[in-house]
Amino acid sequence: MATSQLAFEVLPEEALRSMVDLMVRLIEAGGAVVIMIGAVIAIVKFAIALGQRDINQFSSVRLTLARFLVLGLEFQLAADVLRTAISPSFEEIGKLAAIATIRTLLNYFLNREIAQEQQEIEKGKSRPRASGPTPT
Repeated sequence: MATSQLAFEVLPEEALRSMVDLMVRLIEAGGAVVIMIGAVIAIVKFAIALGQRDINQFSSVRLTLARFLVLGLEFQLAADVLRTAISPSFEEIGKLAAIATIRTLLNYFLNREIAQEQQEIEKGKSRPRASGPTPT
C-alpha cells in the first residue's frame, strides 16, 4: 500500500498527463515536418520535370510524395495512440478508433498505389526502346 502511495507522490497523474501531452505534440510536429519536407521535395522534382518536359518523371514525383505522406501519417497515428494512453474515456477510444481506421485505410491505399507505380516504372525500364524514327 505504501508503494502505491509513493508512486502517486513521485509522478502524479497531472504531471504524467503533461508529459504525454508534450510527447504527443512533438510526435505530431514530427509528422507534420515529414509531410512538409515531402511536399517541398515533390514540388522541386515536379518543377524540374516540367522544365525538362519529361512526363515520365511525374510518377516518380507522386511516389516521392506518397512515401512521405505514409511516413507522416504513421507519426500522426502514433501521436493519437499515445494521446489515449492515459486514462482514456470511451469517447476518446471511439475517436481513436475512427481516426486509426481512416489513417490505416489511407496508408493501405497509398502503399498499394506506391507498389503499383513502382511496378509500372520497372516495366517501363525493362521494355526495349523502339529504334525506329521518332515522330515530329
